[in-house]
Amino acid sequence: MAYLLISVTLLHLITLAMLFIATMEKSWWVWNPTETSDLWYNCRFDNDTGSRLCATIKETEWLQAVQVLMILSVVFSSVSFLVFLGQLFTMSKGGLFYFTGLCQVFASLTAFSAAVIYTLHNKEILLDSKIQTSGDFGYCFILAWVCVPLLLSSGVLYIHLRKKE
Repeated sequence: MAYLLISVTLLHLITLAMLFIATMEKSWWVWNPTETSDLWYNCRFDNDTGSRLCATIKETEWLQAVQVLMILSVVFSSVSFLVFLGQLFTMSKGGLFYFTGLCQVFASLTAFSAAVIYTLHNKEILLDSKIQTSGDFGYCFILAWVCVPLLLSSGVLYIHLRKKE
C-alpha cells in the first residue's frame, strides 16, 4: 500500500509540474530556434543583446479559451493534490478518494480541451504572427498532450484507491 501511495503521489506531482511548465513556458509554436510563441507572448532571441525580446500575443477568442482551460487544469490538479493530502490524514479507514479523483479527471478534460482547441485553431491564434506553415508545435504543446493521459490515469487511480491503515 505504501508503494502505491507513493507512486500515485509522485505521478500527481510530476503531472502537476508538467502542466505548470506547459502553461507558463515559451514554446507552444516554434518557427526556428530563436523565434517562439506561447499562450502569452511571441518571443525572439536578439543576437546583438543576447536577450529574448517578447511582445504580447494578439488575444483572440480561441487563445483566451486555451489560456483559461490550461489555468483551470493547473487549478483543478492543485486543488486535487491539496484535497488528497487533507483526505489522507482525516478520512476514516476504508474511504475512497472520490473528490480527488474527480478533480484530476476534470484537470485532464480541461487540458485535453485546451490542446484540441490549440491544435484545430492555431492558424487563428497565430494570425498576426509569422507564416504558420513554416513552424511546428513546440515542446509545451506536446507536454500538454502528454499530461492528458497521465492526469486521467491518476484520476482513475484516485477513484479506486482505498485508504487503509
